[in-house]
Amino acid sequence: MTTAVDTNIFFDLLIPNPRWEESSRAAIGRAVDDGGAIVGETVFAELAARFGSPVHVQEFLADLGIAYVPSNRIALFRAGAAWRQYSTRRPKGVSCPRCGRRTNVICSSCSESIVSRQHLIADFIVGAHALTHADQLLTRDLGYYGTYFPDLTLV
Repeated sequence: MTTAVDTNIFFDLLIPNPRWEESSRAAIGRAVDDGGAIVGETVFAELAARFGSPVHVQEFLADLGIAYVPSNRIALFRAGAAWRQYSTRRPKGVSCPRCGRRTNVICSSCSESIVSRQHLIADFIVGAHALTHADQLLTRDLGYYGTYFPDLTLV
């Protein structure tokens, strides 16, 4: 069973987080042992922010036993379709990243309700890549991926 791994799992290792580091490392190990683990270009690019060269990113992934598999056109199309759904459903206001409560923010100049883009197209590429190239996605963003990729198995 192939597992795609989301960036937040790697950041638990790269930016040591006592709450998640051990469980994330163990989850990656299980994924590699249970059929292999992969990342696409979005996760590779997000990891690149923490490394000095592409070789260092590749070495980090290789040390964990993770392969790089680029997205195909089907995955990219699925990402665009999910992004469109998100864009049309997104309510006004902003959501607290901790508790999820929505708050309306009004511009002091024109009184227009401000909408924040809390998910970027990159998030949708990760989900669509996992749906197309893997059997499941290892992530901590279960609610978001469950909403926009309901056929994707989440770990």
